[in-house]
Parts: sequence; C-alpha cells; structure tokens
Amino acid sequence: MGRLIYHGHSCVELTSADGTRLLIDPFLTGNPNADVGPEHFHDRLDYVILTHGHADHIGDAWSLVERTGATLIATYELASYAQEVKGVVNAHPMHIGGGWDFPFGRLKLTPAIHGGKVESDGAEAYTTIPAGVVLAVDGTRVYHAGDTALTRDMELLEGQVDIALVPIGDNFTMGPEDAGRAIRMIAPRVAIPIHYATFDLIAVDPERFRTAVGGAADVRILGPGETLEI
Repeated sequence: MGRLIYHGHSCVELTSADGTRLLIDPFLTGNPNADVGPEHFHDRLDYVILTHGHADHIGDAWSLVERTGATLIATYELASYAQEVKGVVNAHPMHIGGGWDFPFGRLKLTPAIHGGKVESDGAEAYTTIPAGVVLAVDGTRVYHAGDTALTRDMELLEGQVDIALVPIGDNFTMGPEDAGRAIRMIAPRVAIPIHYATFDLIAVDPERFRTAVGGAADVRILGPGETLEI
C-alpha cells in the first residue's frame, strides 16, 4: 500500500508500495511549516514534480535533483530551464493535457490559472504555464491542483480522481469556498487542503473548507508530517 505525506504548504510526498518516492513542489528550506528539510530525502528520491516556477514551489528542487539523481517532471519551459541553466541531467518535459506512463504509473498535467514567472537565478528568459498534476500510484489517482483559481475545467476531472489536494489559502489562489466548489465538481473520495497558513496573507482556517465541501468528499486536514494511506 502506498502513502501520501503532507510536508506543509504545497509539498506532498507520495511513496508507492515498491518504495518509489515522489515529491511534489519541494518547498522545504525557508518554509516555516515544513516538518522536514531536504536532507530527509537524500537517502532516496526518484521523482521531483513541479507545478510551476514560483519560489514557494520549486524550493529545494535543484539541490534535491542534483543530490539524489531524481528525475524532474515539469512543463517544457521549466524542464528546459532546469537542463540549460541548472545542469539537471534527468528531466522529463511535459505540457498541459499531455500524459506519460512512468514506471510508477501514469501522470498527466492539467490546467491551472496562476502566474508563470520562474523565480530562480538566470530564469529571466523563461516563463511557463502553471499546471496541476493527476497521477496514479498503486492504482490510486491523486490530483494535486498546484496554485490555481476555480475553473470549470475541473468538471472534466469528475470520475478520474480518488484523492484531491487543492489550495485554499485565498489571495494568491482560490479560497476555501471556491475550493469546496472545486471538490464538488471533481467528486473525489478524499479532499485535502493545501497552500494555506504558511504566511499571513494565506492564513485561512481549513475548517471553512470542510464546511464548503459538505458531504461531497471525506475531508482530511493533514498537519505537516501527517500521513494518509493510499
């Protein structure tokens, strides 16, 4: 059985039954809510997945990929930056609507409405479209929405997602009420709030999200370091 571990903000670890280890949006260093630092993954990390290029999402990606040899999965422009500027060897470029069958399962990038700036040294020539991610781990379909507003495109995910992780922090992304509407569109089995309470501007009570979801899904509010068996 696989595991999902929340590491604060939007950082989510997924581990399959065979030990394959994936990390989404590894903002650990400088994250006041992170329960672990990047060294936690130095023993093994197989994939780093980025939804977009903002600093609170790419975080420790470059050092983790260099240290562990993990494969980076990101949009074409972000993967190109990683290879051409950061010297990342193992990168798999993708784009919105495209999917690929990886050894751990299928991964597809979905639309996300947000900003495209890449906040990293030497990235002035690079921008990208933010993405959400739908991936399968041990047959469980997980949706990480990245940073996004509420969009009717989420209706297209109905019936395709078992666990949905959605931002609720408001201000930069959808707030808890819009996130609740998103969950009602997607109709997952489990809904998990992310991207909140890290900074004052996104200091949102996650119970508002639970109320907004109502009976549409089983809401699991995970603290940093808490685990959900998948």
